Amino acid sequence: MKHATTLRTPRRLRADAARNQQRIVEAARELFADRGLEITLDDVAERAGVGVGTVYRRFANKKELIAEVFEHSLGAFADTAEDSLRDPDPWHGLVQFVEYACRHLAVNRGFSEVILELDLDTDRFHGLRDRIKPAVAEIVARAREAGVLQPEIEPSDLFAMIHMVDGLAEFAKPINPEIWRRYMAITLNGIRADNVARQELPVRALTDDEVDQAKTAKAAPCAGRRR
Repeated sequence: MKHATTLRTPRRLRADAARNQQRIVEAARELFADRGLEITLDDVAERAGVGVGTVYRRFANKKELIAEVFEHSLGAFADTAEDSLRDPDPWHGLVQFVEYACRHLAVNRGFSEVILELDLDTDRFHGLRDRIKPAVAEIVARAREAGVLQPEIEPSDLFAMIHMVDGLAEFAKPINPEIWRRYMAITLNGIRADNVARQELPVRALTDDEVDQAKTAKAAPCAGRRR
């Protein structure tokens, strides 16, 4: 009986540790999406309902937690960039990539910051970064060579454009979380070649009252946020 008890205890502890790690990662995913990378490990512990020591036993620092939370998202981002290169239509491939990026960044503040900081010194990100940057460069080069993109557009412009759309999405999210679609279309219209059809604007503009509401929401303090 004593031998059986000895065998059962480690299995229970491993299961508890796995559940705690899952709770920590899910809590971090929610907080990063809502508040960005500025959150602390104390914030994560509070959201997960575990002691902060439990978080530090699983993740030595916030970089490790960021890598755990966003590795899959960055992998999907890299896959989408490479899939866009396989699209036989260079303009459609570019639009497909931009739409994917704008859609996912608009709903996840932390992911937006991770994409902006692709040089983040995390070993697990290096291989993904080395897939994303060349793929985006090729998306742009292929569209330029096909004559569907303004010849002055550079890969860095595409990243800047995506983050401009994301910034507007963050501003207007409390009022209209789909507004990013409008500004993505406006931005694509600004970089297309003359022989490419204009994108329709799928979402109406914000009214003056809605802009004021968005300003008020942005200025309001976020209760419980620690910096």
